[in-house]
Amino acid sequence: MLDYNQIESRLAALEKLPSLNPQNSIPMALEKAGFSRRDFMKWAGAMTAFLALPASFTPMVAKAAELADRLPVIWLHMAECTGCSESLLRSDTPTIDSLIFDYISLEYHETVMAAAGWQAEENLENAMKKYKGQYVLMVEGGIPCGDKEHYLTVGPHGKTGYELTKMASEDAYAILAIGTCSSFGGIQAARPNPSNAQPLSKVTNKTVINVPGCPPSEKNIVGNVLQLLLFKELPALDVYNRPKWAYGLRIHDLCERRGHFDAGEFVQSFGDEGAKNGYCLYKVGCKGPYTFNNCSRERFNQHTSWPIQAGHGCIGCSEPNFWDTMGPFEEPMASRKFDTVFGLGADNVSDKIGIGVLTLTGVAIAAHAVIASMKKNEE
Repeated sequence: MLDYNQIESRLAALEKLPSLNPQNSIPMALEKAGFSRRDFMKWAGAMTAFLALPASFTPMVAKAAELADRLPVIWLHMAECTGCSESLLRSDTPTIDSLIFDYISLEYHETVMAAAGWQAEENLENAMKKYKGQYVLMVEGGIPCGDKEHYLTVGPHGKTGYELTKMASEDAYAILAIGTCSSFGGIQAARPNPSNAQPLSKVTNKTVINVPGCPPSEKNIVGNVLQLLLFKELPALDVYNRPKWAYGLRIHDLCERRGHFDAGEFVQSFGDEGAKNGYCLYKVGCKGPYTFNNCSRERFNQHTSWPIQAGHGCIGCSEPNFWDTMGPFEEPMASRKFDTVFGLGADNVSDKIGIGVLTLTGVAIAAHAVIASMKKNEE
């Protein structure tokens, strides 16, 4: 049960803490970027709905966003392409989400900080000491482990990524794996996994909130921060430790092409007449029926578009081991046997899915597609 008074007390306590950057607070940054109070409250209302909270919580969500710079964040880069950070930082028209992201990631972030070498290491060590037990640790990238641990070494002292991550995890208030590489190993962990890259959850025995995607939506990152600010506890997680408010539905459930799927209207090959008419991409490999994420609702590039809208099917990048289980990316899956993480099938909600060998519901989806196509042709 949501305790309104408890959240108000929590925010009041946060408000008494000093801003990490008093010269440029989040409200000041938003005003400077041209966002009016009206814009901000509209965003807060949308974020409240996004987090599945009652509309009456909108003022508190707004307050939590304004106080996000009271929450120290340490962001570590492991074996990755930095795409999760870049997707936020390279915004030509910054959104409220990306601006908040900029102002919470103040203590240590290798991509945006000026420090290098010994000074960077010192900054990290000082941040962990100063905010012991208070900071949120965000890790981007898979982590080489075991006898391959040395494949990733950082800084003048040559500490391994495994060492740094384990050390930072020990005193973290909350831990988030940002992107599929940190959540599940990602492409680095694809067979034969030469660097023995592992997800963040293999490095620490603490609970890790997985925020997968390649990259994940900026709202999925900022939303978790707001959850921690509001409730001082982790969100409800599915079986893969993904927040249910962000990863509780499949791409397929809210896809703009779903009507074409149900009507049996499919793209048969890229560039055909069906592709021009926006038909369903299932037969050219879309993994939307098997993938839990909110891309169809949130989109990318200032929320303007996403892969399926642009004409290519989902590749399932927010699912464990997607590189091995989802390929080939331009062929449908359900007509063949494959190693899968879906178990009982893609029609189950994400917190009921286990480990399996054959996606039975995938076969049913393929059968539906064939039958629907036949009916369409008969008409």
